[in-house]
Amino acid sequence: MEANTVAPPEPETATPRPPVARRFPKVDIVHGDRRVDDYFWLRDKDDPEVPAYLEAENTYADAVLKPTARFQAALYQEMLARIQETDLSVPYRDGGYFYYSRTEEGKQYPILCRKKGSLAGPEEVTLDLNVLAEGHPFFSLGAYAVSDDGTLLAYSTDVTGFREYTLHVKDLRTGEVLPERIEMTGSVAWAGDGRTLFYTVEDAAKRPHRLYRHAVAVSDPDVLVYEEGDELFRVFAGRSHSRAFVFLVAASHTTTEVRYLPSGQPEGVWKTVAPREHEHEYDVEHHSDRFFIRTNDQGRNFRLAWAPVEDPRRENWKEVVPHRSDVMLEGLEVFRDHYVLQERVQGLPRLRITSLRNGATHDIAFPEPAYSACPDHNPEFDTQVFRYTYQSLVTPSSVFDYDMETRKSALLKEQPVLGGYDRGQYHSERLFASAPEGVQVPISVVYRKGLKRDGSHPMHLTGYGAYGFPYPVGFSSNRLSLLDRGFVFAIAHVRGGGELGKTWHDDGRMLKKRNTFTDFITVAEHLMGEGYTSRERLVVEGGSAGGLLMGAVANMRPELFKVIVSKVPFVDVINTMLDASLPLTVGEWEEWGNPHLKEHYEYMKTYCPYTNLEAKAYPVMLVKTSFHDSQVMYWEPAKYVAKLRALKTDDNLLVLKTNMEAGHGGASGRYDYLREVAFDYAFVLTRLGIWQ
Repeated sequence: MEANTVAPPEPETATPRPPVARRFPKVDIVHGDRRVDDYFWLRDKDDPEVPAYLEAENTYADAVLKPTARFQAALYQEMLARIQETDLSVPYRDGGYFYYSRTEEGKQYPILCRKKGSLAGPEEVTLDLNVLAEGHPFFSLGAYAVSDDGTLLAYSTDVTGFREYTLHVKDLRTGEVLPERIEMTGSVAWAGDGRTLFYTVEDAAKRPHRLYRHAVAVSDPDVLVYEEGDELFRVFAGRSHSRAFVFLVAASHTTTEVRYLPSGQPEGVWKTVAPREHEHEYDVEHHSDRFFIRTNDQGRNFRLAWAPVEDPRRENWKEVVPHRSDVMLEGLEVFRDHYVLQERVQGLPRLRITSLRNGATHDIAFPEPAYSACPDHNPEFDTQVFRYTYQSLVTPSSVFDYDMETRKSALLKEQPVLGGYDRGQYHSERLFASAPEGVQVPISVVYRKGLKRDGSHPMHLTGYGAYGFPYPVGFSSNRLSLLDRGFVFAIAHVRGGGELGKTWHDDGRMLKKRNTFTDFITVAEHLMGEGYTSRERLVVEGGSAGGLLMGAVANMRPELFKVIVSKVPFVDVINTMLDASLPLTVGEWEEWGNPHLKEHYEYMKTYCPYTNLEAKAYPVMLVKTSFHDSQVMYWEPAKYVAKLRALKTDDNLLVLKTNMEAGHGGASGRYDYLREVAFDYAFVLTRLGIWQ
């Protein structure tokens, strides 16, 4: 149906006034530049005035959105009605078991299960996340790894949202959770003996910096295997797909070093594949007597090589797939008789299968102009079947098994969308906008068929543009609540992401970061110029680094947008990047730059949203954060809103909403999350005069 523009109901109470944050200036001198931060005090989480201020903002948000309460409830029920609440994932085989998860109506979290031998066997619940979450307003499962013999489960949980995970071990034979309890953990990997567990732990800045070896049910202290002293690097543990090796990976944003250990020799000597070399990234998989190595040593888009396990030094690397300037090699999965390359060509994902017996290569064909496709659970090494997931803006997430010999795909499950969803009523397309220097910026678009490109339709435009991460072109049943009200939904695949390879990333990071923002503006102007929407109907949204994008374009072109939604936005770039004690900061210098260097500082000053706020008119804004966010600290959006309230010259609504019990991803329970979406949609729709 088309957008409804019925006048909003009258508020039941007088128009509330937003809270005013007190000013308590902190002055710093950086490269001779005097910087005044009036709202630095909001960083003090232990100061009772801080949560009091955030709660006052929440009270204001709830008050101004109170007239939408019934609409929020209706949106929630509308979106809930599309979800199959009691559902089952597609089981995957791992050893002698079939693993799957299921959900039950009314329960917030999945129940993780397995069956031995066949799907006809009795169900064994490995973890009921609803039970683990009892008594906690937030819950997140981190690691989930079963020992090779299927008897022990290593899992980690976070109950604050700060991503501080505690590692546990459960005996799956008895259901007993063993006494092991290890704090501040990250990745885990079992050795082949099924009794030795490798795990990483974080330092005070939440950097995984140590790898330990732990013997289950043994009281001896855990053995420190490795400690990373370079603050740019983080440490990860993993297993090869063949299960023959344990890998220890030390990686920065631009450099990698991989060590390996035979999984049957947990107390053995770790060896290095290739010593770290600045801006050399590589990762490793194993097959028989060789390692397959994805490496960028001859080009930014990576190539594939192999080396003998007995001596994998770089001088022994033999090329398998050369570097290609127009194809990004994103990943690799190795099976007994095949390997699968995850590639990206002209901005779209490609899955390429190669036989290890005869070298024959072919691609899996996909039917739509814009889509996402990636490997799914593939724990079995000795198999001819490759499992992948596929979805698009109109096709729900679907799981396929692909026979790599017969080259046939079998659909195992398409996620149900209840309520009579008909994909034939929607149309997706792929567009390009020309940036001033001639760069073509991809755009993914979806809308209901019959669209008249006369500028009358509302649009929801989103983007990210950081870390070389391609924005996924995925399906959302929640999004139908916008599309069915006449919205066009679009994704701007701006520079800084990875849609067009590593050069696309390079052209939107460090001292080229502004390209991310100008690309987004170019896309918005293109879509308006083509009649998809107009300035008075354009809603834009971004989260985290995408929230930085929102803050930057709001300063650069505020008149271009009607509504801006910023979620956990990284908007205080300079102050955060100056503080090496904060989580992520030091490692992030290779993505954003290091403001301790004058050139980097001066460049950051040209776009940092908090720094560049000024006295002028801004769009309607909804800014969301979480009190326990460890990636973008709550105070960044809180300070941003406080400063913006003091400076802006318009009467447009500005709302800060803080989840006081969650982290970077917001609410953890599926029903709680849906209520957050209903809140956001009600905010957006009613700002455009759509009240039903």
